[in-house]
Amino acid sequence: MYLNMVLVNTGSKLATVTLLAMVAVSYCDMMRKSIVFDKATPDVFYCPIDKPTSFEKMYVRSKPLSKLCEFNGKGLPEDYKSDCYADVDETEYACKEKKRIMVRLEAATAQLNFELLHTNEIY
Repeated sequence: MYLNMVLVNTGSKLATVTLLAMVAVSYCDMMRKSIVFDKATPDVFYCPIDKPTSFEKMYVRSKPLSKLCEFNGKGLPEDYKSDCYADVDETEYACKEKKRIMVRLEAATAQLNFELLHTNEIY
């Protein structure tokens, strides 16, 4: 009887820990994905100003793209006040996201330059 109680108790603890881990991963994933870039506004990115509870109810602020990963993910100065919730604009993910955005912007600029060059050619 004691062995069954221990096994049941251990199983419920494991289930609780697993559930908490899944919630934490889900929350962290939402925080990571809270950096938003829109191709229609290429000079800015958007980040949450409050703790996000869902993507549908997230209040965001636009900031210049130059402010994304401004300190290269190396931590913020003591006197720095971030405009984004939980400094998500300075995380390792934010720095990776900025690199991805810059590659997309550079590719789009190169494509536009190529098209402009070839539309101005005289045949």
